Formats: sequence, C-alpha cells, structure tokens
Amino acid sequence: MTTQQLIEQIHLKKSFLCIGLDTDLEKIPQHLLKEEDPIFTFNKSIIDATHHLCVAYKPNIAFYEAYGLMGWQALEKTIAYLNKKYPDVFTIADAKRGDIGNTSTRYAKAFFEDLNFDSITVAPYMGKDSVEPFLTFTDKHTILLALTSNEGAYDFQTKLVDGKELYKTILETSKGYSNSKNLMYVVGATKASYLLDVREIVPDNFLLVPGVGAQGGSLSEVCKYGMNKNVGLLVNSSRGIIYSSTKEDYAQVAAEKAKELQRQMEKELERFK
Repeated sequence: MTTQQLIEQIHLKKSFLCIGLDTDLEKIPQHLLKEEDPIFTFNKSIIDATHHLCVAYKPNIAFYEAYGLMGWQALEKTIAYLNKKYPDVFTIADAKRGDIGNTSTRYAKAFFEDLNFDSITVAPYMGKDSVEPFLTFTDKHTILLALTSNEGAYDFQTKLVDGKELYKTILETSKGYSNSKNLMYVVGATKASYLLDVREIVPDNFLLVPGVGAQGGSLSEVCKYGMNKNVGLLVNSSRGIIYSSTKEDYAQVAAEKAKELQRQMEKELERFK
C-alpha cells in the first residue's frame, strides 16, 4: 500500500486507528480454546468486526513466535486473510527487527515477500546498514523506533549525546537513508509533548503512536502536537480493544470500543480542518 492510499483510507473511514493483534491464549475467551486454531479464530472475528473502523492492523510477532509452529501458522493465516479479504487495510509486522545487512535482508524478505506485510517495525540501534535493507523494498514501509511509550525509553532515547537527545539524532540521521520517504516512526502517546520536536525534524512522515488507552496516552494531545496536513498518524490500541470482553460477545464489544476511538478520531479530523 502506498502512502497516498493510506491517506485516502484515513479520510474515507474518518479514522487513523491501528488495532494491535497481540493475541494471547491466556487472555482470549476460553471457549475459543476448543477451536482447531484458536489464535486465528480470535483474530478473524476481531478483524471482521472492526475492519470498517480502523485503517491498520498490527500483529505483535512475539505473541505468535511464543507458540512455535502453531503460532507462526496462525500469523500466516491472519495476514493472508487480511490481504485477501481486506486489501485496503494497512498491515504492520510489529517485529522490531534490525541486524547487520545480510540478516536484515532476510528479515525483510520474510515479512515483505513471504508474508506480504505492508510494513515492519525496525530497531535503529545498529545504524544505516541495518535499516537500509528494509528500505530497498520500495513499495513497503519501514517503521523506526524513535521515542517509545515505555518507562525505559528514558534510559537512552532522551539522553543527551553531543548536546542532543538521542531520539533526535535517530530522526535526523535516518532522513539521509536511501528511500527515506518510506520511513515511518514510532513515537509513544505517553511522550505527546515531544511530538512538537519530532515534527520539527520529520514534518511529513507518518508516526505510529502506541500508548493511547491502557498506557494512559491522550488522543487529543497526540493530535494537537503530531497531526500534519496528511494526518500523518496511526494511533494504536491493542488491549483496550481486543480484550474488552472474555465472553462470546468479545468481537461485538471490541467493535464498540473501536467505534468509540473512531468517533473521537473523527472529531479530531474535523477540528484539524
């Protein structure tokens, strides 16, 4: 999916919601455990109930790898289902990969060619030659971790290096990478006040923003400081939507929670006009 197609979907659905598919067998409704593939069954139900309310889905790869072959097969079925049934939805492999060139190339092939995700999250710590192999896929998007929503982000990301916060160096340096127009960045909603500085450096790129809801981030603050002329935001919610109910109505309740966020986003879009 191109950036322009993503922008069109945002305006069509009046939503910039990304739903995280962090599927945990210990948290899904227990009646699903009798299914042949409970992970995929859960994902499919959530997707069918919410696809008209969001523009992106983000499976967290660790939740699938944790179950070995069964989990990986469920991931394959989930992305194949999304690509076939809802091809206009943007897909994010939340894999946080990043290694030296040859290894990154293999990671990119796995998620972009084999699984056919639209994008992948990448850790930038190893620098240019660990990121650019992902950017050689000109029709795909690479989402760099810049300023994350967790408490430990302050250990390194906001520390001064030569008088400048490290996350700012990451943003500025990455702009010089090949095909950097296909870069997006993770900036946590719990760091909303930092978004002004982020937008000074990367005014046009999309930001993937976790942390709204369960982690305490404010949607209105994120929009106030982070929205650009093309919206430029994908705001993620995982637990707050997919685990809204542990009963047989789980998909319906998830849709209700997604609708609440979508309505808030619609108001923010109107306000920004």
